[in-house]
Formats: sequence, C-alpha cells, structure tokens
Amino acid sequence: MSPYTRPSIAPQVFVDADGQVIDYGHRWSDSPPTEAYSVTVHPERYAPLHAVAAALIDHLRLTYDVEVDEGAHVVADLLAAPSWDVPRAVRVRPRDPECAPLTFVLTAFPGVMVHAGLLQDFPYPLCGCDACDTTWQREADELEEHVFAVVSGNCSESVERRDGEPAAWYQVRYPNGSSGGSSSATTIEPGHLAAAERVLDQLPSGWAAWPRRRETAEGESAT
Repeated sequence: MSPYTRPSIAPQVFVDADGQVIDYGHRWSDSPPTEAYSVTVHPERYAPLHAVAAALIDHLRLTYDVEVDEGAHVVADLLAAPSWDVPRAVRVRPRDPECAPLTFVLTAFPGVMVHAGLLQDFPYPLCGCDACDTTWQREADELEEHVFAVVSGNCSESVERRDGEPAAWYQVRYPNGSSGGSSSATTIEPGHLAAAERVLDQLPSGWAAWPRRRETAEGESAT
C-alpha cells in the first residue's frame, strides 16, 4: 500500500467587504479586533478538511486491519453532539481491541470532529472564528498528525479522580513533541465511563499500534 498523501486542493481566494484579498493566517499583527471574535465570515475556507478526512479514511481502510462503519448512528460516538448538521460520519475500528478506534464526523460548518479512543473528542478547527485566523492547511496538519499518532500507538487515556470527581486524561506523542490534558468526565454517562475505565485499566502503557492488513499470495487483502 502506498503511503498516505494529502489530496491536492485547488487554491482558495476570499475577499473582505472592501474587496481586498484576505491573507488568512497572517491577518493580525497585533491582537485581533473585538468584532472578529465569534464571527466567521468565510467558514467555507475549511471545506478542504472534508477532502483530507476522506483521504485519511480511505488510507486507513486500505492499509490497516480494521472494520469500517459509516452512517448517522456513529455520530453517537462523540461525547457531545455537534452543533452542525453532519453530512458524513465514519468509524474506523481496528480488529485488535487493544488499538484505539477513530470516528470521523464531518460537519456542515464545514469542519471535522474526531473521536479518538474512548473518551476524547478533537475538533478541527477548534474554533474557526476570524480572530483565531487559522488556515485549513494548519488544521489539516494537526488532524493528520493526531490521526497517525493514534494509529502508531502513541496515545494513552486514563480516568482519574479529582476531589472525588472523575476526569478523563489523555496524552498524544508526536515525532517532535507531545500534547495532553484532562477534562471533567461528570457529563459522561456513568455506564459508558465505567466500561471505558475497565478497558483503559488493561492498557497501562497506552493504546497499541494498529496492525496492517495481511496480504495473500495473490497480492489481495486477506479476509
């Protein structure tokens, strides 16, 4: 199987109210103006993230020993329902239960939400307002980096108690660093949280790397 390649995306040009081309990613030399917060004039600039997510899904399906489930029902994997309509949702689950599954939820914003493992959701973009001024390329970089960290087994989760309240922790390791954090797990359905905790207790070293698909002598994927 060929290595993953990001799909080719045609250049995008967006203009402001004065007809000037907007240089996303370099708009604000100082702090953004107050009116730029909570406003997204051109959300369509993130549309390429759908193509990137589709390419990632295809690559994972063709490269690794996984089961793929597509449909509106997999949106329920997210810890919180998205605020936008969902044109496509796909769960990619390794057959090895020690490997973290990934669910891709493509929203009409347009953006991508990724449910990784059991207790973590990651949105791309995180905000998308004009003040944040991110580009789709930067968001795609982070999306791809996170997906392949999960696939390579460089992620871990745990449930811990803080002042008697459950918190969901995660850590993701990248070639040039790591990220991690925690969030309150009090809104997670207790049965789901307990089931996740039982699984994670069996993975003290974190999630395992995804096994690749086996190939038959004829060069076709084994079933």
